Amino acid sequence: MSESSSIDSQQKTSTNTDNVKSQFAQRFRGYFPVVIDVETAGFNAKTDALLELAASMLHLDESTGDFSIDETIQFNIEPFEGANLEPKALEFTGIDPTNPLRGAVTEEEALKTLFKLVRKKMKAAGCQRAIIVAHNAAFDLGFLNAATERCKIKRSPFHSFVSFDTTTLAGLALGQTVLAKACIAANIDFNNNEAHSALYDTEKTAELFCHIVNRWRALGGWPLTETENETENESKSESESEAQ
Repeated sequence: MSESSSIDSQQKTSTNTDNVKSQFAQRFRGYFPVVIDVETAGFNAKTDALLELAASMLHLDESTGDFSIDETIQFNIEPFEGANLEPKALEFTGIDPTNPLRGAVTEEEALKTLFKLVRKKMKAAGCQRAIIVAHNAAFDLGFLNAATERCKIKRSPFHSFVSFDTTTLAGLALGQTVLAKACIAANIDFNNNEAHSALYDTEKTAELFCHIVNRWRALGGWPLTETENETENESKSESESEAQ
């Protein structure tokens, strides 16, 4: 075999290997969904403190096709220097940022720990980019992006503006947009006394997201039929051609 033939063979083998995607990667177009909830001292991501952050990683059982919670990580966070603390927001969440028993860490420590775990799980699932899943996702993503910018972290594993919003998904699948009501409609236990804790809300949002995705598959909505796949591939090819 000539040297050029050997190189061509190696390139083809590499390409074929790259094209074999895990079921997880196939499900969300290479995205790795991470369910996130934040508790804050207001509504302005630029000025108000980020006080709690929790994130649930997901697992796909390739034998059943069902998603479930894999691991959840949670942080109590110190308000950044000069952060605004709205009294009404603190009263609503019940968080006392000055309580030394919170064991709070800096935004930078929380984000770097989270990003490291996300990258590890994302790589194991064969995905290329993480995507936030949240209830009213624009709010949580806004605070996540603002904290990332404050900490001068240049590379976040998360897409900067694309998200999966369980408010919209629950409205479509269950006819409910409030997290507690959507969980009840999905027969997921929900305790209002534990709500507004980032850890609790994250895991309930993750259960809700998994329920909707799993139910859609059970009803025959996924995987796509061969005809739908062919149409999708044709559209992708046309888009790539136009881009070139």
